Order: sequence, then C-alpha cells, then structure tokens
Amino acid sequence: MSEQPAKKLQFFISEEGPCPYIDNLSERKIFTYLSGKGAEEILQILSHHGFRRSQNVLYRPICDNCAKCKPVRIIIDKYSPSKSQRRIINRNKDIIAIEKPLKANKEQYKLFKLYLAARHIDGNMVEMDFIDYEYMVEDSVIDSKIIEYFLPDKNEGKERLVGVALCDFLFDGISMVYSFFDPKLNSRSLGKYMIIDNIKRAKNRNLPYLYLGYWVMGAKKMQYKAEFRPLEIIQNQDGWQNFTNGT
Repeated sequence: MSEQPAKKLQFFISEEGPCPYIDNLSERKIFTYLSGKGAEEILQILSHHGFRRSQNVLYRPICDNCAKCKPVRIIIDKYSPSKSQRRIINRNKDIIAIEKPLKANKEQYKLFKLYLAARHIDGNMVEMDFIDYEYMVEDSVIDSKIIEYFLPDKNEGKERLVGVALCDFLFDGISMVYSFFDPKLNSRSLGKYMIIDNIKRAKNRNLPYLYLGYWVMGAKKMQYKAEFRPLEIIQNQDGWQNFTNGT
C-alpha cells in the first residue's frame, strides 16, 4: 500500500449540532467523500487518523472546546478474554453467526427499529425508514460485510435473528461500523459478544486490529469499549498509543 491516497481529497466542516453522546454539548465534524478508484486505500489511511465511515462519508469530530471522542482499536494478537467476557462466550455458545454480502432486509430492519426504540430513542436514526436503512447497509464502495447472528427458535423450528454487525474489512483490521441486537436479551450481552466474535474473525484473517470507533470520556453508553484490552487510542498528534485508563 502506498503512503498517499491515489487522488486529492476535499474536506468539509459540518455545521454545529447537538452532541449525540453528552448532554448540553455541541458537535462539529470534518468529513470527506469516499468514491472511485483508491477508495479502500483512502479509508485505510484516514482510519489511521481516527476517521470513521458512514455510508460513503468519512468523518471525524473536531468540536470546539471539547476533545472527548477518542478513536480506539483492539490489538488482536495480545487480546485475551477477561472472566466476564468468557462468561459471555459461554452464554452465547448457541449463537449462529453468518457473514454475508451487503444486503438489507426487512428482518434486519425490524430488529434495528426495536434496538433504537430501546437504546437510542432520542437519536437521529429513530426516524429512518427502510429505504434509509438500505442506504446505510448497502451504500459502500469498499470491502464491507454484514454479519447476522441467529438463535435457534424451538417454537418456530428455525433460527431467529438477534444481532447484526456491519463491518469494513481493512488492510490491517476490521472496523465495526454499526451493530445492533435484540434489546430483550440483556443477559446475553450481545453487543459485547459481537465484538468478541469479530476479534476472532480478525484473528482468523491474520489482521492485527479491530477498530471500535470512538470511546467518549463521560459517556456511559461508550464505557463498554474500555473493557476490551489491550486497547490503543489516538490521544493527540502522536498517533496510536496504549490506552491505560477509562475504567
């Protein structure tokens, strides 16, 4: 892989809006568009600088007077599950995970809406209809997959969809773009289980990292990411460093 993108990029600054993580704070992003030849290389380079993908937009927060959003990634070859994570693995031994090409369907969308209603009822995504969801899942010009997680349903005699993870496959790792799950199955910790499953997926591909997006200091919904060690974090202009706090 070359050190520079194949084409010149244009970057834009978004208007200020409410912070989705911390009340009473505002958010601003720097972003660019991902398209055409060299898209995977551009994604890889910008991922190293803490950018995330949403459809074919790459973005990173650059908020005024706040720098709480920190990109984090798990170091795959040094990861060992904690006691609580081993219990999560054991509780979900009956889960069936299937990696598929990007294709949205109504079963996914129904689960997506249930998840949002239970976990993010005040978020912008609540208003998404099925067409919006299709764009979120299928609008990608790089190597992306959707991973579906099923449980056997004894009453119906078939598997029931209980989790979905949208993932990008980079040159040096897997980036978990978005995931959701059945909110009624709290005891299974499916969100954490999908991270553990993708750690295994990255290891099987000899990929060194699993990118988890942003850990946000002070945001309770993001604290689970700090449970996966060892982590690396972008704190400043020095790039990726060991993550030593956050619990």
